Amino acid sequence: MSLSEAYMTDDLHPIDIVESLAQHHAWDFDRIGDDQIAMAVEGRWKTYSITLAWSHYDETLRLICTFEMEPPAARLPKLYEALNRVNDACWAGGFTYWAEQNLMTYRYGLVLAGGQMAGPEQIDTLIEAAVTASERFYPAFQLVTWGEREPADAMQVAIAEAYGRA
Repeated sequence: MSLSEAYMTDDLHPIDIVESLAQHHAWDFDRIGDDQIAMAVEGRWKTYSITLAWSHYDETLRLICTFEMEPPAARLPKLYEALNRVNDACWAGGFTYWAEQNLMTYRYGLVLAGGQMAGPEQIDTLIEAAVTASERFYPAFQLVTWGEREPADAMQVAIAEAYGRA
């Protein structure tokens, strides 16, 4: 049975779907309100804090995936250069660094204008894409900030994805 077969009603709120997905994957989550949920998703490098919020105003499901980063102040210009390179490699969503909170942030907004409905597979893929992008680029961010590597060199780690099976 596909994920969407469990949701056969048109009146289901997107955050209700996210909550069901969090339960399905056994992720820790907190339903902050009717239109917002926060959860923790374990990755290989970090535990990612993911928040999804539904905006009735512009009919957008917003995803924010964060992880802590505390780069040395002297490396911030190189980190921002790396962010530009990383965002050029991201087709959906993008990264930004929130210096005041020491958080690297991946953001994406799924516009569902005109009463469109996101299905569970689509939302699951959205969350998976955020974690995958964070996992892919985390080593590059670390090499730039703590390994004092040039952004172009650090990006080679992220670009060199493994293919096939072991």
